[in-house]
Amino acid sequence: MILLYSLYAWVAGGVYVLLICLLVLLLSLFLPPRIYDPLFKAMCRFLFKLLFIRVRREGAEQISSGQNYLFMANHVSIFDIPLIEGFIPTFLRGIEASPQFRWPVYGWVIRRLGNISIDRKNIPSSIRSMKIAEKYIRSNKSLIVLPEGHRTTDGKLGTFKRLPFHLAKQVEIPIFPIGFSGVFRLKHKGSYLIRPSKIFVRFGKPIDTAVIRSSTVDELASLVRARIQELISD
Repeated sequence: MILLYSLYAWVAGGVYVLLICLLVLLLSLFLPPRIYDPLFKAMCRFLFKLLFIRVRREGAEQISSGQNYLFMANHVSIFDIPLIEGFIPTFLRGIEASPQFRWPVYGWVIRRLGNISIDRKNIPSSIRSMKIAEKYIRSNKSLIVLPEGHRTTDGKLGTFKRLPFHLAKQVEIPIFPIGFSGVFRLKHKGSYLIRPSKIFVRFGKPIDTAVIRSSTVDELASLVRARIQELISD
C-alpha cells in the first residue's frame, strides 16, 4: 500500500509541482511577486490536499500585520518548501543552497521569486549571501532561514549554523520560531517512500529585538534552537 501511495504521490505531486513552477514563471514575466503570492500560497496548500496529507497550523495568529520577521524553522524534508510557502501567512523569501539554483525549472523559479543563494561550503561566499539577506530585510521584507543548513537524517533537530544569528543581530527584527512535526515520517532524506501523515506547523512566540540585542550569537542560537525544539512533537 505504501508503495502504491508513494507512486501516486511522486507522479501526481510531481506533475502538479511542475504546473505550479510553470505558472509562476509565466506570472513573473508580467507581475511583481507580491501580486501573485496569494495564488502561489493557495496552490502550495492544495498540493497537500492532492496527496491526502492533513496539515494543521497553530499559532500563526501571533504574526502582526505590517511587521517583518526573520523566520527560522527545522529542516526535515523536501516538503518543507511547500509548507513554508503555503502555511506562513505573510510575504517572505528564503535562503537556499546554491546547487538548487542550477536545477531545471525549480532553479529558474526560485531565481524569479528572488530567493537568495548560499554556498554552504564557501565561507566568504556565505558571508556575501548574508549581506544580500541583510539588504533584503532592511527593505522591510520577511525572510526565512533553516539554520541547520541541511535536512535531518534521523528526525532530530541538528546543530545550528552561526551565520544566521550574526544576520539576526545585524538586522534586529523579531525572530519567529517555527516547528514542523510529522514531516520526517511523511518523507525523509535517503528514502523514496512517501507515507500519508498528519503534519503540524507550529509558530512559537516571537523573540523580540531587546533579547536579540542583549544576547551573544551563541546564546541566541541556543535560545532559538530550544524554542523550535519545544514546537516539535515527533
